[in-house]
Amino acid sequence: MNEKYDIVVIGAGFGGPIAAKKCADAGLKTLMIERSQNVGEKVISGLTIPFYGFLFGPEFIRDGNPPFERPADGIINYIIKDIEKGEIDIDDSLKVPKPFSPIIAFGYNTYCKPLCEWEAKKAIEAGVELRTSTTVVDVIKEDGYVKGIITDKGEKIRAKIVIDAEGSQGLLAIKAGVREKYPPEAISLADTYDYEMTKEDIDKIFGYSVKMCWGWDEQKIAPPLGYGNGLMVWPYRESIHFMQDQCLRTDQKSVPNLKKLFDEYHVNITSTLPWWKNEVAPRAKLRARMWEGFEIYVGLNKKLRNIHNHINGMILIGDAAGLESTELCDGVPAAWFSAEIAADVAINAIKVNNFSKSFLKKYDERINAHSIIQWSISGTNRYNLRIAQEQHSMKKLKKFIYNGWGLGSLTHFTTPLIKTILLYLRKDPKIISKWIKMYFRYFQNWLYESYDYSRKKELKIQLQNKITVKESFFLSILNWINSFVKFSSRLFKWFIHPFSNAANKFMKIALPFIKPFYLGLLKLLNPLTESLNKKLINFVDHANPLIFQEPINRRGG
Repeated sequence: MNEKYDIVVIGAGFGGPIAAKKCADAGLKTLMIERSQNVGEKVISGLTIPFYGFLFGPEFIRDGNPPFERPADGIINYIIKDIEKGEIDIDDSLKVPKPFSPIIAFGYNTYCKPLCEWEAKKAIEAGVELRTSTTVVDVIKEDGYVKGIITDKGEKIRAKIVIDAEGSQGLLAIKAGVREKYPPEAISLADTYDYEMTKEDIDKIFGYSVKMCWGWDEQKIAPPLGYGNGLMVWPYRESIHFMQDQCLRTDQKSVPNLKKLFDEYHVNITSTLPWWKNEVAPRAKLRARMWEGFEIYVGLNKKLRNIHNHINGMILIGDAAGLESTELCDGVPAAWFSAEIAADVAINAIKVNNFSKSFLKKYDERINAHSIIQWSISGTNRYNLRIAQEQHSMKKLKKFIYNGWGLGSLTHFTTPLIKTILLYLRKDPKIISKWIKMYFRYFQNWLYESYDYSRKKELKIQLQNKITVKESFFLSILNWINSFVKFSSRLFKWFIHPFSNAANKFMKIALPFIKPFYLGLLKLLNPLTESLNKKLINFVDHANPLIFQEPINRRGG
């Protein structure tokens, strides 16, 4: 007997549970299928999830307590001119300044498995049925429509709509005829070393910054071995990731021995890079090495970008739809955004009983209109590193690094950021105060390892009805912000919104003048900002967690 569902979601990674939960919240009978025995087993590595994923993603993530390993306040770029002579330039312009850092974070360093597990639990609580150790091998097609899926166990599960969240390596979308196989030049192979390290050592050596290294190929220290690659080091709570990634070149006569080259590069840089050799190596213990492939340049391939991510009865989301960031190599925000959009379209399709491609095209229309997604899949700085490599141009190398992972990113990210903020302000004038609470709650959770489903350390204060003077002042500031936003709604409409379209162009002109003033001001105010930073962290450390919750769940006060 065939099983029947309203929605079948394939994959319980980052995007699948988001789509499944939203469909279940709407009252739809929803099944989520995961090929692994346990959720997250296929994505055991880690990454930095940028702040905009949390700000503009699902409400239950923004207002909840998702697990992450460490807030990230920015990026330190090591531009290696000559490793033997120790000639290394540093670009650390993309950092959240104090006193706001690290409470206001650039992103959050996260292990994939616990976050995927957290998302899946939220989906199950909403009524989603999760079926693990099950692989979808084909779709049920009738009269040109996808009407369900077929598993490796021979089960035929019928559904009104199938949402494919199986990732970039999944073959179902190809078998169903939704998209083509990604070409080799669009794929990156990541070689990741996972090291154990004490929190005290990581705090001292890394703080909250992600470190990236860039250099010439002949030095054999930091890719590109092929096109637009880099070497990244992520600090977590009690571990670090050292990752080299390789995008294949298709103009070479012979296929390089990547395993041999990766090993050689790893040995070279870990034995010559001063801060790794002297500070990290004596304190780090290797516990795992992981190989992982992910699509990165799909958005830059015009043919692939123009392929529809839907057919009759089926929608692709996240990496399955080629929405990996071309510069940050991160697909989580786009997976979250596209999952919610897919769920919205699927819910409406079921309401009107229309599962045709002509109706589901609303999904692609909304993806194409999403400012953050489109910016994320169209950035060319990482791709263009090949130009600097081929021409051996230090000027161009620094330019692409600055524009991709330095303050120069504001010249192409400001417009989509402002547009998205304005969109959220129109929907909810109180959204800024919710974002601020999120940042403070996330940081307090980091301090205490206090997340949903687990608490490893006890809070220094007891939950109570009354709030302190400092806590009352904090809430008063949020109320003032809400009032200001409401009062200034016309200002946003008449001035900020028209400016948003020209924001990137403005930053290209103004940033060269703003940067020296900004950096000089930070240096001048450093003693004051350091003092304020300590006070702010101390406040979060001792504050009643209830004041950071949304909505505030307290009595009295």
